[in-house]
Amino acid sequence: MKTSTILNVTLAIALVFLCYKLAVTEGEKAQKQEISEVVLNNILERTSIRSYQDQSVEEEKIEKLLRAGMAAPTAKNKQPWHFIVVTEKDLLQKLAEANPHAAMAAKAPLAIVVCGDMTKALDGDAHEFWVQDCSAASENILLAATGMGLGAVWTGAYPSEERCAAVSEVLGLPETLIPLNTIVIGYPDGEVTPKDKWQESNISYNMYNEE
Repeated sequence: MKTSTILNVTLAIALVFLCYKLAVTEGEKAQKQEISEVVLNNILERTSIRSYQDQSVEEEKIEKLLRAGMAAPTAKNKQPWHFIVVTEKDLLQKLAEANPHAAMAAKAPLAIVVCGDMTKALDGDAHEFWVQDCSAASENILLAATGMGLGAVWTGAYPSEERCAAVSEVLGLPETLIPLNTIVIGYPDGEVTPKDKWQESNISYNMYNEE
């Protein structure tokens, strides 16, 4: 085979390989773009759901919700949280009575009470970071619920001493666990349109009140 022929074949193979690599790269970019859109849409579609079907939430979905919660960022990786999974009807009824804003729990199949574990909280001025950590975990749970076709609503307990005491009594919590909230979860009974909360007036760039 002539040298020129070998060179042409080699160049052709290289060109085909390069085109293949470019196609794969573009495909990967498109896939990543598609995934990012799915993630963003999931965030924008999240809304508070307070009415549920008479259908239990599967155990594997409950575990995914908890895994999502535990994937949240946390100061110094202290993970100062504890999750109480409530599926018993009588306890859900009592949680509904313990918090005036959690009445929907009485007709829900599931609630996750997100608690701050004071044995894992930071010391000194950083102690209250547990609230931020558990809030991040709570938002992860809410987003995961939306992504799995579930509906959920955050009902606050902390810092209301009365609500915290009532929830703690229902669940038999030790003094070291502080209930931040009760996330009521179930399959939505009907559709709720998410609110558009975009407000440019809430934004400043670099310095306050600069556009």
